Amino acid sequence: MAQETKSKHSILFFIGVLAFTLFYPMLISIYVFLPLFIGTMSYLLIQGLEKNRLTYLFFSIVYLINLEVNLSLPLFLTIIGTFLFYVIVYPYLRHFRRCNICKPLLSVILLDLLYLGALFSFDFIFQTESIVLDNILLYSLVVDMLMVVLL
Repeated sequence: MAQETKSKHSILFFIGVLAFTLFYPMLISIYVFLPLFIGTMSYLLIQGLEKNRLTYLFFSIVYLINLEVNLSLPLFLTIIGTFLFYVIVYPYLRHFRRCNICKPLLSVILLDLLYLGALFSFDFIFQTESIVLDNILLYSLVVDMLMVVLL
């Protein structure tokens, strides 16, 4: 009986995560006050690479691509930025092994700043305006940091 209940809970959890991955970026395009979770999903992508978790990789990549498509942002910029962060910066953050909060928190802050820098340089190079720097982005960064601490 307990095994059957556990399998039902895992199926419901999988369906919930899939629904969040597919539909939350659509809600962000309608309700602009919702946080973006770019840093959290990028950190899950890094954790998927580091721990060989295909589910982390799948859900984070689908979420990031879906977010970029729904918000009309440059395609694959978050994934490329995350991979660059993983190769260039993340090995230096391994010194925070004993601090369980420092490495994820620093990673999310740096990933968000790297993405914003890449997005602003993309806008400068191609003379477009993808995003406006305002208080909603700061709110999104704070919620991103809180979310990764909870994970």
